[in-house]
Amino acid sequence: MTEEKKKKSAAREWVDALVFAVIAASLIRWLLLEPFTIPTASMEKSLLVGDFLFVSKMHYGTRIPRTPLQIPLTHQKIWGTDANSYVDWIQLPYFRLPGFTSVKRNDVVVFNFPSEFEFPVDLKTNYIKRAVAIPGDEIEIVQTELFVNGEPGYKPEGLQFSYDVMTSRNLSADFFSDYGINPEGFMSFTNGSGYLVMTTDEIAERLRKSPAIGSVTKRVDRMDMGDPRVFPDGAYFGWNKDNMGPLTIPAKGWTIEMNEENIAKYALTIEKFEGLDAVEVVDNQLYIDGQKVESYTFNQDYYFMMGDNRHDSLDSRYWGFVPEDHIVGKAWFLWLSLDKHKSMFSKIRWSRFFNGIK
Repeated sequence: MTEEKKKKSAAREWVDALVFAVIAASLIRWLLLEPFTIPTASMEKSLLVGDFLFVSKMHYGTRIPRTPLQIPLTHQKIWGTDANSYVDWIQLPYFRLPGFTSVKRNDVVVFNFPSEFEFPVDLKTNYIKRAVAIPGDEIEIVQTELFVNGEPGYKPEGLQFSYDVMTSRNLSADFFSDYGINPEGFMSFTNGSGYLVMTTDEIAERLRKSPAIGSVTKRVDRMDMGDPRVFPDGAYFGWNKDNMGPLTIPAKGWTIEMNEENIAKYALTIEKFEGLDAVEVVDNQLYIDGQKVESYTFNQDYYFMMGDNRHDSLDSRYWGFVPEDHIVGKAWFLWLSLDKHKSMFSKIRWSRFFNGIK
């Protein structure tokens, strides 16, 4: 007679179930879908603070982890600590599984923040913006108006800018709420003359008609007033957040002459994201591995990302192109939305449940 199989203890069954759940969740998060929460107002009104969404890894193809030695279901830190959740003893080369599609112009995309150099590429902080330009596109911004390849760029329905709303009255949060402006969307001037308001052109026009408002003026940076914070060198080119370009987005295989203008536009991208060991600029000349370079051919595609809340978004206008190997996935659909300014059941934005992201 065969010996009867020993029954698992309740503790062992719980452990086995937990291990299975962690493995399954890790595989789903890596291969298929990853949850993401909107933490800032940079994409309002397209995406709201408190929106919970799923990011599809399948659309653009799942990236093979470049930093495989990591605690499952973590990103940079171990939960509740400041300790790294990974070790970078092994760094694998970039590889992406086949996807359904490539990044299309105006897709809402989750990606790793390019300028966060203290972490491996796949563990940099996740950002979400709109891909307003794709490899090979030429962009230009003129008085806040975006142009792509000489044509007016796509304007999302909730596109926002900043406005000076002048009034002698003390306006309440309820007043602004009637116009769809949440408490983070307005700020009173210290002299009491009015408010700085983030909103759409349509709502700004409605505000102009209010008897409580004296005037409403869009804030627009002057042309040729260079801002050194703007990519690649706003002071050198005379560019700012509302006026910049023309600027061509690098594409894999695109060859450029390394003249003074192109060195100013692209040397930083070549140095940081092209996988080269020794890149430097000396006397407006580009050197790779100690050799002067007269022309350069890009090794990967790049994208130009912008937030739909144009005057409250830290995006490609400030830190530059997003490399293809930093792309995480496509923002696919919302599954929950909570308004932190409301209470109880009114916190839930029921109308946003399971909405696709455009």
